[in-house]
Amino acid sequence: QRIYGTVWPSLKEMEDYFELVEQAKARDHRKLGQLLNLFHIDSSATGGIFWLEHGYTIFNLVKDCIGKVIKKYGYFQVQTPIILEKSLWEISGHWEKFMDNMFVIAEAESNAKENAIAIKPMNCPCHVVVFKSGAVKSYRDLPYRIAEFGICHRNESSGSLHGLFRVRSFTQDDGHVFCTQEQITSETIGICAAIKEIYGIFGFSEISVKFSDRPEKRAGSDETWDIAEKSLKDAADAAGLTYEINKGEGAFYGPKLEFVLKDSLGREWQCGTLQVDFVMPHRFDLSYIDSDGGKKTPVMLHRALAGSMERFIGILIEHYAGAFPFWLAPVQVVVATITESVSDYAQEVFKKLTDAGIRAVLDIANEKISYKVREYSEQKVPIILILGKQEAENQTVSIRAFGDNKTETLDLDESIRYFAKRSAELK
Repeated sequence: QRIYGTVWPSLKEMEDYFELVEQAKARDHRKLGQLLNLFHIDSSATGGIFWLEHGYTIFNLVKDCIGKVIKKYGYFQVQTPIILEKSLWEISGHWEKFMDNMFVIAEAESNAKENAIAIKPMNCPCHVVVFKSGAVKSYRDLPYRIAEFGICHRNESSGSLHGLFRVRSFTQDDGHVFCTQEQITSETIGICAAIKEIYGIFGFSEISVKFSDRPEKRAGSDETWDIAEKSLKDAADAAGLTYEINKGEGAFYGPKLEFVLKDSLGREWQCGTLQVDFVMPHRFDLSYIDSDGGKKTPVMLHRALAGSMERFIGILIEHYAGAFPFWLAPVQVVVATITESVSDYAQEVFKKLTDAGIRAVLDIANEKISYKVREYSEQKVPIILILGKQEAENQTVSIRAFGDNKTETLDLDESIRYFAKRSAELK
């Protein structure tokens, strides 16, 4: 059974494969993004995303969720500039190693490349500037944990762009830890725990790890890389990670761990990363005063938990097939009337929902209830509250959950408490 160059051991496996392909097509985030009013892609901003109301709601919910987790693990958030001088990128090594992927702008006064500025492709040099601002003075200030939802730009070829998965402008849930060499293991354990916690919140339980060692094009001596790779392997072992070697795929400044999650269709996505960097702190002449009074250079850990927010949300759209869990749904409840005579009661229900922090929509239009149910089911709204004369008289609501043809009647206040509880359950 040789089809498209693939040999299947059985007809069943071949059928399963093509069924998976069809499911993936139905879950395509670009198609669902348009259907659910999440985002828009326009030729006026190639590689950029126009977040629409519902999509931006999800964006902020994901961002807030990650923000709460990283705060628990001792990070503080910063915001750094998007455009920076060429000199910063020269010191960091990006000008030499990464310039082809950067958007470089010549200063208007001279129009000369030597006076160039660049839109940042990553946040690490900016966090070095934060470290050097004077906040860290001694070993007592370490570990120093910085986090940023930083907007980055990379000059990807137009042919490689793909919806939310490959863009030129994206928000990175970036973070950097400045620590002593002795603290690498404990910080790695904390970062791995944070990654697993965040993935678990979004329903990803199967996670694999790859260890990416030194690439051919790199900064730093072989001796420095030997130390960095050993430090990261020891830390990964202490964190209880099982990993496979990803030969030559490390960052140019250090080895890294890559966290790969598996979605509801069994597809694998590389998202989180952790890199150990002995190079950049030396290039920027970073230092702290150690317990013996001498100056020492800190180690820099680069970490991303979800990675690109755009890509992670694209993965979530396909993972959930657009039917987001209640806490993550941009519209959680629709209040839909059967008859105009219950409009006042519908207004009361809507107000109680919004006062309880539920993201609700009120539909008192003079349309058939079957039309309303079909419309909001297509938009994959988790809950539709159907209100008629009986519900208004009894102060109840008829609840119809997405994917369920049955309705359940509950007391209004009881239902509000139920929805508020569900909205707080991050799973």
